[in-house]
Amino acid sequence: MTAVTERADTRDARDGRRPIALTVGVVAAVAFVMLRVVVAIGAHEPLAVDVWWHDLMLRSLTDAGIVVAWVPAIVGGTLGMIVVGVVIIALFLWRRRRWDAATVAAAMVVVVAIGAPMAAIIARTRPSDSLAERMATSFPSGHTAVATTVAVILGLLLRRWHVWVLGGGWVLLMMWSRTYLQAHWLSDVVAGLLEGVAVATLVWVAVETVRDRRGLRRAQTAHPSHPDLPHTAPLDTAPLDTPTKGSPPS
Repeated sequence: MTAVTERADTRDARDGRRPIALTVGVVAAVAFVMLRVVVAIGAHEPLAVDVWWHDLMLRSLTDAGIVVAWVPAIVGGTLGMIVVGVVIIALFLWRRRRWDAATVAAAMVVVVAIGAPMAAIIARTRPSDSLAERMATSFPSGHTAVATTVAVILGLLLRRWHVWVLGGGWVLLMMWSRTYLQAHWLSDVVAGLLEGVAVATLVWVAVETVRDRRGLRRAQTAHPSHPDLPHTAPLDTAPLDTPTKGSPPS
């Protein structure tokens, strides 16, 4: 099997996931809107499940638990996620995966551009006993939204089961952390989860679609006698841990 054929097969496998990702993204977006409506109907007061979960977190509160909960809270904060985002993008660029780097950057920008203004406009009050932030920007949870976006994007781009497992664990840890520190209600972090899933999947689908169309135009330009010629995948579709030409061995 030639290198071109291998890249084409990889591209076909990735394309097969696109309808699923699109469906998941749309469902997550609809669920997010529905949850937003439920919270609005309740005048932004905590839901019954919010009160139950909040009381559960209070009863389980310990000094050691607080220390553990602050780790994802700090890493997932504004500065922490800027550093994480820059590192991820730099690694993709180093591996000559420019489109994947652009996907990560676009997804992180979009999730913040949607979530931050929305939280300020909705102005849902945080729990009064919050151990972290106290501003009335509780819905949706920005920490959870960004963590979910990064986890889903990396899962889609790297195509490794352990990336999904680690990413899912990180998201659950973040959701627990934000409620354990009483910085959010349970519905806030669920909303952040839905926002992150919707943004990550829909941005990935959009970038992949643009990427394919540009590649097809290049292929048609190179072979004008074959207007329906499918393009082969660019060199930057190899997994992150696969060395490419000119890259140092790992």
